[in-house]
Amino acid sequence: MTIREQLSQLPSVDECLKSPFGTGLLDLFPRKTVLRAVREVIDSRRKGILDGAASDVSVEAIAHDIESVVRKLSSYKLRPLINATGIVIHTNLGRSLLSEKALDHVISTARSYTNLEYEISTGRRGKRYSHIKDIIRELTGAEDSVVVNNNAAAVLLCLDTFARGREVIVSRGELVEIGGSFRIPEVMKASGAILREVGTTNKTHPADYENALCGDTALLLKVHQSNYRVIGFTEEVPLERLAKIGKDYRIPVVADLGSGSMINLAQYGVTGEPSVQEVVRTGADIVTFSGDKLLGGPQAGIIIGKEKLISVIQKNPMMRAMRIDKMTLASLEATFMQYLDEEKAIKEIPTVRMLTETADEIKTRAKKILSSLKKDISGQPGMEVVPDESQAGGGSLPEINFPTFAVSIRPSHISVNELEKRLRLGDPPVIGRIKDNALLLDARTVQDNEVKELARRVRAALTM
Repeated sequence: MTIREQLSQLPSVDECLKSPFGTGLLDLFPRKTVLRAVREVIDSRRKGILDGAASDVSVEAIAHDIESVVRKLSSYKLRPLINATGIVIHTNLGRSLLSEKALDHVISTARSYTNLEYEISTGRRGKRYSHIKDIIRELTGAEDSVVVNNNAAAVLLCLDTFARGREVIVSRGELVEIGGSFRIPEVMKASGAILREVGTTNKTHPADYENALCGDTALLLKVHQSNYRVIGFTEEVPLERLAKIGKDYRIPVVADLGSGSMINLAQYGVTGEPSVQEVVRTGADIVTFSGDKLLGGPQAGIIIGKEKLISVIQKNPMMRAMRIDKMTLASLEATFMQYLDEEKAIKEIPTVRMLTETADEIKTRAKKILSSLKKDISGQPGMEVVPDESQAGGGSLPEINFPTFAVSIRPSHISVNELEKRLRLGDPPVIGRIKDNALLLDARTVQDNEVKELARRVRAALTM
């Protein structure tokens, strides 16, 4: 059969749509979606014929391909997946999981009108941040607070409010890159503030700040090294000392804490990460931190500090462009309220629970995963529970390697890279990590309710 003859046998778009198969799809999916799928499949078959690939091109023959394209076009692009990497605050995978209480509060407020900016007691317009400032004050000891869409925005807003066209003094060793090439010097430039570097990369002294002070100094900025460490012959000015310098010279001190832990992690063997409460007690005038890192809440930038300064920030015109919506506010409120009972918060807020779980608890979950795999998969050698290390992620706790346990899989009939690909492309996707020619499924970040589904996905990947 010639190419011209094969092309002539291609069904028309209208023929596909009017076929029993086509009308069935139109009953289930939007016409635009079905029409696009039909055109894509017909175009693909036409290209194949022109390239010399002969195939059956009847409506019945291409029906499966059309349905596959329709379902792909109709599926959400943002999808849930199973995080088996062991990285708890995985930026690429959405950072912190919300707690059940936070989810419940989001659902109840999202499906209904709310008193977002309405005072029920007076019947007048209210302020959206009034709903959480009391709980933040109680937990942190800060006089007042305001929330924006992320911590980078929080820092930018503070700089724009107090230092546009004026100098901000920062230690050279704290000019960090937050992530995605978003750097402190560039944030300052965008805010209109003028960067005044002091000290060296490894050593900065109190006198460096004092000698740099002038009539044009607007702020002293302290950036917590949350995503890196400088070790060796080093020295930095403690926040308490910097706060005293600021007080002596009447210059506000802003502390960019970054991750924002609400509990003392030292009791769990994690050192070098101050809690928000500890930073507030140093006397810093303003403290900023993230909502979706160690706090374990939604993406947000939380600004806390002296009431008179927070009041000025709230009047910045940029505040409206950076404000959070009611769903973020609801999940943040619920997350903060859980910290009223720290013991429960550790168990119920997923990020905090995963970071503080003992190695024995993780090993128990890894054994459950392995047991489920062995029950469902036979004749597959090389599956075992192995000790390993995982990390917090999200630019938090960079020096800490958390002892963990993972299920190691060494497939006998396919490569480990092929197994990783099959798991990644499945539904739901499973994201693990490859180490020493084995695929590791780290039990630290696998949720208890995901164990059976994880086993199903592995079984499908190994037998397809």
